Amino acid sequence: EDVDIPSRRVLITGATGLLGRAVFKEFNENNWNTVGCGYRRAQPRFEHINLLDSIAVHDIIHDFQPHVIVHCAAERRPDVVEGQPDAASQLNVSASANLAKEAAGVGAFLIYISTDYVFDGTSPPYKETDVPNPLNLYGKTKLEGEKAVLENNEETAVLRIPVLYGEVERLEESAVTVMFDKVQFSNKSANMDHWQQRFPTNVKDVAAVCRQLAEKRMLDPSIKGTFHWSGNEQMTKYEMACAIADAFNLPSSHLRPITDSPVVGALRPKNAQLDCSKLEMLGIGQRTPFRTGIKESLWPFLVDKRWRQTVFH
Repeated sequence: EDVDIPSRRVLITGATGLLGRAVFKEFNENNWNTVGCGYRRAQPRFEHINLLDSIAVHDIIHDFQPHVIVHCAAERRPDVVEGQPDAASQLNVSASANLAKEAAGVGAFLIYISTDYVFDGTSPPYKETDVPNPLNLYGKTKLEGEKAVLENNEETAVLRIPVLYGEVERLEESAVTVMFDKVQFSNKSANMDHWQQRFPTNVKDVAAVCRQLAEKRMLDPSIKGTFHWSGNEQMTKYEMACAIADAFNLPSSHLRPITDSPVVGALRPKNAQLDCSKLEMLGIGQRTPFRTGIKESLWPFLVDKRWRQTVFH
């Protein structure tokens, strides 16, 4: 007779955000019983949960009994964190610590999403064992979050990732896609940072890594600790903007590379490249070429659709 295989359950925080939506979709399409929670944009698709409400968090975890929790919710805009340090610390540190405790209570494997900004960018590429030294408050809160989840639940994976892009609802959702208007409207010149070295990473790829990590963990309890994942194309924002222009056959002569380090806003590391060999050795990973991923992501926002013929045929 048929053996009843209990369904694998995963809970995703921040499921309304850029990364969370991709993670939700990835698990949902691969035979996981998937519940997403969000805050401002939750209904009707996702559970409405304030992660600072410890009773609500306790209840959803105990009711659903997830095998895996992927914690995508965070305040991830460095300049916002500088302006609202307490709120950012509550979400990035306190809520994460509480989530780790609750995960431990039901034996769930927690994947905490962290950032390359825990490093100062002076000696890349960075391995998981390298000593963090965040330059800005965002990096500091995410590093404190890492420590908090690992202290409260040793059965946790910390996944550090760099700048993300993917299918956005608004161009401002990603530091990569937000450049599209400057690229498209070539009637005025646009200054673009050509100092900071970035590794733009598609949220679909991060989502696949989370699912592969979760599935490996179900078979092997030794899967835990800190991991790195990143795209492998090194680009400044100026180079990304030029690649975007190229992908859509748009001019790029109005884009101006600025090679000085930025003077406004939170400090950024010059090159926080992540060494991803630990996950690669486990056979985990997926990378979408930047031009392929960015074309998919930005196509709906292309103002002049006359390019359709040249772009796709």
